[in-house]
Amino acid sequence: MAAEGKFDVVLAAQQDTDTPAGRMIIKKSYEGAMQGSGVGQMISKRTDSGNAAYYAIEEFSGAVDGKQGAFTLLHKGHMSNASQSLEVTILEGSGSGELTNISGSLIITQEAGLHSYQLIYKL
Repeated sequence: MAAEGKFDVVLAAQQDTDTPAGRMIIKKSYEGAMQGSGVGQMISKRTDSGNAAYYAIEEFSGAVDGKQGAFTLLHKGHMSNASQSLEVTILEGSGSGELTNISGSLIITQEAGLHSYQLIYKL
């Protein structure tokens, strides 16, 4: 199944001065086939040459195609001058409520400052 829509995201930088990577708190508001919110933390690193990596754990709570529940999204991304990738998957066994057996992945698109998603999932 596929669920599509848009989301707003707010990133709040944390003041971790003793580490080589940055940390941010993530707050998202989903609309469309996913209705609800996402909260989490992101760890990121950018090199002087512009290469970057990030990992995040996000907890989604709300509804997917009208089914209420929650699940965990795992984010893994990197970019360089030569390539970039982003993989967001649902943590196996993290679903609850009507989303207990959910599995799949989330595709994020950013265009002109706006974020959209496509959740490819099974229940």
